[in-house]
Amino acid sequence: MERSAGDRTASALFAGFRALGLFSNDIPHVVRFSALKRRFYVTTCVGKSFHTYDVQKLSLVAVSNSLPQDICCMAADGRLVFAAYGNVFSAFARNKEVVHTFKGHKAEIHLLQPFGDHVISVDTDGILIIWHIYSEEEYLQLSFDKSVFKISAILHPSTYLNKILLGSEQGSLQLWNVKSNKLLYTFAGWKVGVTALQQAPAVDVVAVGLMSGQIIIHNIKFDETLMKFRQDWGPITSISFRTDGHPVMAAGSPCGHIGLWDLEDKKLINQMRNAHSTAIAGLTFLHREPLLVTNGADNALRIWIFDGPTGEGRLLRFRMGHSAPLTKIRYYGQNGQQILTASQDGTLQSFSTIHEKFNKSLGHGLINKKRVKRKGLQNTMSVRLPPITKFAAEEARESDWDGIIACHQGKLSCSTWNYQRSTIGAYFLKPKELKKDDITATAVDITSCGNFAVIGLSSGTVDVYNMQSGIHRGSFGKDQAHKGSVRGVAVDGLNQLTITTGSEGVLKFWNFKNKVLIHSVSLDSSPNMMLLHRDSGILGLALDDFSITVLDIETRKIVREFSGHQGQINDMAFSPDGRWLISASMDCSIRTWDLPSGCLIDSFLLDSAPLNVTMSPTGDFLATSHVDHLGIYLWSNISLYSVVSLRPLPTDYVPSVVMLPGTCQTQDVELLEETTEPSDEMIEYDSPEQLNEQLVTLSLLPESRWKNLLNLDIIKKKNKPKEPPKVPKSAPFFIPTVPGLVPRYAAPEQNSDPQQSKVVNLGILAQKSDFCLKLEEGLVNNKYEAALNLLKELGPSGIETELRSLSPDCGGSVEVMKSFLKMIRMMLDKKRDFELAQAYLALFLKLHLKMLPSEPVLLEEMTKLSSQLEENWIHLQSLFNQSMCVLNYIKSALL
Repeated sequence: MERSAGDRTASALFAGFRALGLFSNDIPHVVRFSALKRRFYVTTCVGKSFHTYDVQKLSLVAVSNSLPQDICCMAADGRLVFAAYGNVFSAFARNKEVVHTFKGHKAEIHLLQPFGDHVISVDTDGILIIWHIYSEEEYLQLSFDKSVFKISAILHPSTYLNKILLGSEQGSLQLWNVKSNKLLYTFAGWKVGVTALQQAPAVDVVAVGLMSGQIIIHNIKFDETLMKFRQDWGPITSISFRTDGHPVMAAGSPCGHIGLWDLEDKKLINQMRNAHSTAIAGLTFLHREPLLVTNGADNALRIWIFDGPTGEGRLLRFRMGHSAPLTKIRYYGQNGQQILTASQDGTLQSFSTIHEKFNKSLGHGLINKKRVKRKGLQNTMSVRLPPITKFAAEEARESDWDGIIACHQGKLSCSTWNYQRSTIGAYFLKPKELKKDDITATAVDITSCGNFAVIGLSSGTVDVYNMQSGIHRGSFGKDQAHKGSVRGVAVDGLNQLTITTGSEGVLKFWNFKNKVLIHSVSLDSSPNMMLLHRDSGILGLALDDFSITVLDIETRKIVREFSGHQGQINDMAFSPDGRWLISASMDCSIRTWDLPSGCLIDSFLLDSAPLNVTMSPTGDFLATSHVDHLGIYLWSNISLYSVVSLRPLPTDYVPSVVMLPGTCQTQDVELLEETTEPSDEMIEYDSPEQLNEQLVTLSLLPESRWKNLLNLDIIKKKNKPKEPPKVPKSAPFFIPTVPGLVPRYAAPEQNSDPQQSKVVNLGILAQKSDFCLKLEEGLVNNKYEAALNLLKELGPSGIETELRSLSPDCGGSVEVMKSFLKMIRMMLDKKRDFELAQAYLALFLKLHLKMLPSEPVLLEEMTKLSSQLEENWIHLQSLFNQSMCVLNYIKSALL
């Protein structure tokens, strides 16, 4: 049966679970104070949802439900969080669910301002709408001419009842009374666009950030400029004031620098350079605390504390992901809880699938770490290593020396990293003598013992290094291992074989110890990448013709070939048991190939091409990274918790596009509800009682019903108690005494009568059992199913009693015994309940063997039954012998 393309998940094996490593984007954060819990919360946007963190520990408190589109601006009051997407915005309660949705704008909303029981929204067409929050109705709508006054900032000045201050890209400002719908005053401005408005701690005073980098401290009551500051880093992105007794103002810039200004001395007191690697999206001083919260598009949320004597801020807490798309991801360790990631931002980081507090960054690679420390360089951009393109990790000796080896973009030397110390390692591994300068490292692997690193170069050379000492331990081949660039290296689990492949289309097997070539295989096309599953010895090769070749490294033969991708294969991953090969391609598809059957069993499309795939060592998650995405996306393995059909997909199967999972995990609930409904894909298979009339079929009864029928007497002897249980005589309430002068207790009376049996011997009054009656009916109509069903329901003791009662001595008759033998013949004819027929017949012969030869009728029936038994057994024995022969051949023959 073909799968329908309209499935909800479009993938039978993987369902979107959640995204890791996303903390912030270019939308300014929102800080809220909870009066109930007496603590601050910061809310950051991550695509279609937002995260809420507790500022005290920066722990994730809540993740909102996803919106249909990416959030374009946010705001919050004491109760609700407002998030706009497109020309609609919604109000969230409890940081999670949408409680109000406001529709009415024709253009994209870019400003939101809570205003008591109302909220103000401004779109890019210059339309300002004031909404009543709880009724979701428009209270007032104002239109502005974009060419004259295009709103770029909005502020509600403190103590100014029903009034809002609007800043424009043209430079002028307007003060409106929104209750009376009147323009109260127009500020001429400074002929430069306004980018930020912020209320100062003093009443009537507002800070105005301009496109020119100027910050104007202005009194809006008297329209007087109190002071001016200027930053040379471009437009002012955000402004905040300290309220803990220090007259300090902070201003953000597009360069990632923050300027700190003293308002009393009217001078710059400090610069926080490179606070973020991108523009400062938002910065907020917490009320009456020396803490500054900042976020930026570099996927980082940071909290700075100002406790130094000179007034500079130091980093207190942070949540940080990669600021550029990922280049490589791999699970680290065997517990499936850590994912190592390399990015184009030059960092190597580790993300936990359990909790964000276990995330850690191994930092940027530095060309000369000692020199940087010695000279105390603040700006390390010039000495940073290029981004990591490939890496290999092994945790076997991580506590002794470095366990990660990485090659960098355009670099010859490979860096080592230490996961436990979370830093770059001590060595840069590269060969000493090289004739060319343009040679780079293209492939790396580390042995399972963690002692050796194998590095392949673009010149075709493959070298081995010791991870502990960094010493070169030899090369494969005389001058070079391959004529072309090395595309992949791998070492088996026992350090016996090294497999290398080059761009010339040759796969080579080397002896790891003596570096001697053992075998080479020519490939149909140049390989793009190579992956070895060490436990099973299966090698996957992605070729440049978009096909996949699978080899067995023991026999060194191609065992499977897969084709179907329409673009370059970026990455592959094996399932932990080696049964599935998962491939990711530039055609935006992720395909799962079943190696035992050699079929495609799952395929789904994504809206962004997958760059990396890696499967958890425990098999519970598939992790992917994508083009132009900063996060790691986890997909849960449905086969672990649900019945999944692994039928091969048809050749004309068209996969559906699946949305990338969000940071919230609530999607599993919907999936669970859907899986409970019956689907066409999984049809319950009702097994018939007999697949074919020619097949010998066993019953479904447990072995205890028939296996010990011949040994019942032995079992009864073993289980027989040594003496019957004695019932203690109940003591009288008043103990009887013997009459006399001296009080003596009366002795208990001895019962001289022997215990009489309670079993009534009916003798000839015994009635025939239902089984005997059914056997008598079978003699007439030749149907024995009813008698057999009665026998199946009985236990071993009941079966013995029924068979014993068939003899004339126990109330039966010769005709009934003949009928029983006919029933056995019927069972053998139909080839059903084969083991029951053998067990019942064996017990019957044991019980009645003495009288059977004396009855000619029974003797004749026994002769027919004997020939039938012999015929069935000869047929079975030939099948057994054939199967054993094939099995012995497979075990002993060299394939």
